[in-house]
Amino acid sequence: MVTSDQRRRQLAREKYARQQQRREENRRKAKRRNTVVAAALAVVLAAGGAVYASVALTGDDSSKGSDTTAGSEASASGAPTTPAPTPTKQAGPEPKLAVDQKATYAMALKTNEGDVTITMDAAKTPRTVNSFKHLADKKYFDGTKCHRLTTQGIFVLQCGDPKGDGTGDPGYTIPDENLGALGKAGADGTVTFPAGTVAMANTGQPGTGGSQFFLVYKDTKLPPSYTPFGKIDAAGLAAIEKVAAAGVEGGATDGAPKKAVTIEKATVAKK
Repeated sequence: MVTSDQRRRQLAREKYARQQQRREENRRKAKRRNTVVAAALAVVLAAGGAVYASVALTGDDSSKGSDTTAGSEASASGAPTTPAPTPTKQAGPEPKLAVDQKATYAMALKTNEGDVTITMDAAKTPRTVNSFKHLADKKYFDGTKCHRLTTQGIFVLQCGDPKGDGTGDPGYTIPDENLGALGKAGADGTVTFPAGTVAMANTGQPGTGGSQFFLVYKDTKLPPSYTPFGKIDAAGLAAIEKVAAAGVEGGATDGAPKKAVTIEKATVAKK
């Protein structure tokens, strides 16, 4: 016959066994939960790295070959690049050099978000300035959209594509110029493009500039592969900063600006 004392000990053992079982189940659940959290975190980190890489190392959509933009503009990075030419508004071949190579020129962009004036030095970038004057005189930029805004890793507004999707080109290319103007590349292979800088986008390959250019609204590190040819005036920079503050469509960090920007008229004149 089981005594009351033995019964109490048996119940205590059963209670202890149940507690141990619950603890083990909780440990297993916690382990599964932590595994899921770790996996989710890995996905987030991987996605974040992909975003940064696409922004910093590639540029736009599909550059020549496997390059992309901003080129990925940084394309090699993800920066400002332009895909292989698929011209719509053709203005080629490259115009003969007709600008005064000792003068400075002003490119005035009248946009729906404010006027932007860019000062260009023909002594440092004669063929780039010459090309922009040629295209502006042909009204090439009138009515075109600034199709790309980047807000992470690199900070630029990219314009100059008559198609408005990153694939437009004038039908000719111009050589790189003034690539050493921003100093020697650091250990990471980049230089700083200061806020207010205007530079040429390209396909990620040397000498592939066309009509697309990018406006830097915040200091940005990029490879010294993009011709820096102009400086934005204070009012123009403020207008671009407002566009950047509104962000990218859909909440992304690289894409069409939420606040659409259209170049209503572009002119280039000697100062």
